[in-house]
Amino acid sequence: MSVVGVVLAGGLGRRMGGDKALVELDGVALLHYPLAALAGVVAERAVVAKADTKLPALPAGVAHWVEPAVPRHPLTGVLHALRTAAGRSVLCCAVDLPLLDAATLERLLEAAAGDAACVVPRVAGRLEPLCALWHPAALTRLEALGPGPRMGEAVVTAGAHEVAFADPRPFSNLNAPEDLLTPSRT
Repeated sequence: MSVVGVVLAGGLGRRMGGDKALVELDGVALLHYPLAALAGVVAERAVVAKADTKLPALPAGVAHWVEPAVPRHPLTGVLHALRTAAGRSVLCCAVDLPLLDAATLERLLEAAAGDAACVVPRVAGRLEPLCALWHPAALTRLEALGPGPRMGEAVVTAGAHEVAFADPRPFSNLNAPEDLLTPSRT
């Protein structure tokens, strides 16, 4: 299976105060955490963001795929990634997942089975659709949803295969400045 690792970074980051990809945690831009996790499991990586999104310098070989300006929704990034990947699967994760690791992503890749168009983690009874493996078959199903569905609805509509995770830490996202002070990094 050919997979492109994609970091979704097209949001406004309002609760964080803007420019979420540039926000630093322990001296490292948030964007670089999921990129590093993806580097452990895929050969090709890309950042999907709006043309006006401010990004830190990208590591060598990481592409910037410019998604449509509207709507501002994670699904816009997933759709753009699937279209740009040209028939390959995309392993998407949000820009604000600094505790995400290669082992977690590897479990998602290994769980790809059957005709499921999406492989998504389930943690503490909740789906974590901002860290999911999307297969090309999901594209037409997602396009049919139109604008505005919640990401949870999108993974169910796409035909998700759920993978249970006991440890919620890899999926801890940082949404507000106070989250930077108390991330669960132990």
